[in-house]
Amino acid sequence: MSLSGVCVTAVESRPADGGTARARQATGELGGTSQDRKHRRIGVRVRGFVALTKPRIIELLLITTIPVMFLAQQGVPDLKLVLLTCLGGYLSAGGANALNMYIDRDIDALMERTAQRPLVTGVVSPRECLAFGITLAVGSTLLFGLTVNWLSAWLSLGALLFYVVVYTMILKRRTSQNIVWGGIAGCLPVLIGWSAVTDSMSAAPVILFLVMFFWTPPHYWPLSMKVKEDYARVGVPMLPVVASNKVVARQIVLYSWAMVVVSLLLTPLGYTGWFYTVVALVTGGFWLWEAHGLQSRAKEGAVGAKLKEMRLFHWSITYVSLLFVAVAVDPFVR
Repeated sequence: MSLSGVCVTAVESRPADGGTARARQATGELGGTSQDRKHRRIGVRVRGFVALTKPRIIELLLITTIPVMFLAQQGVPDLKLVLLTCLGGYLSAGGANALNMYIDRDIDALMERTAQRPLVTGVVSPRECLAFGITLAVGSTLLFGLTVNWLSAWLSLGALLFYVVVYTMILKRRTSQNIVWGGIAGCLPVLIGWSAVTDSMSAAPVILFLVMFFWTPPHYWPLSMKVKEDYARVGVPMLPVVASNKVVARQIVLYSWAMVVVSLLLTPLGYTGWFYTVVALVTGGFWLWEAHGLQSRAKEGAVGAKLKEMRLFHWSITYVSLLFVAVAVDPFVR
């Protein structure tokens, strides 16, 4: 079927014979008494719906949301507001991720790293996934609007629609710049954290938005370098699929420098002090060391394990965590 001009091939979520051991095991139908099997099926189903929200990705989004609330408050924000913002953010991002899985279920079934997703194994049906995603989208928007503020609600809904429509349905299968512009959705939680506290915008959240914008490509491209055969198999033109490792590494270095430079703008504008600056310089310096190291290995023709591209991927998560913890701590040590 076609969704907004993007062809999505319907994939049978369960094995063709409808009863292979693998499918029955995935849904808890093998072994034990009927009561045991029923309990296992319920547990598997619950875990399947939770998996649709991609909890590990959402953890990273919350890491960038909560510290900005501390910065906006210049201290400890209201705990109830923090909890409501986190809940709304989780539901919104979870809805976006579920709808992403619904649209991408055809290629998920063909890629090794996504072969165990709930729609592929048959734990959750496509119709259930679609309804679940829409319910979370509507519920999160109303939660934000009614308990936080409507600016945060519209930003949250905008992030969801951008990820589902612009990235998943339009960009992902059509351009190697998919993650560059599609990554905007993942930058919006920074703005939401600020708007939740102030019900307004300023330069500080915009700077942190740009940090995340420049962070996203050099964070994701190393992973894409490692699994590029998966993307090539399903026709998704991630940059490492269509360009050499040297070209990708050069792009990673350029985005890395832009990210580090932008991260240092908060202090001269008066939003942060010495603590944040030291953390930004040290973590940013180590990031640039890793990025240039990857570029050097790519220039030398290193491939496979010798390329060590995942070192930068793992550090990128540590970097953003440390940087935003510094954002939260800085108001207390200035």
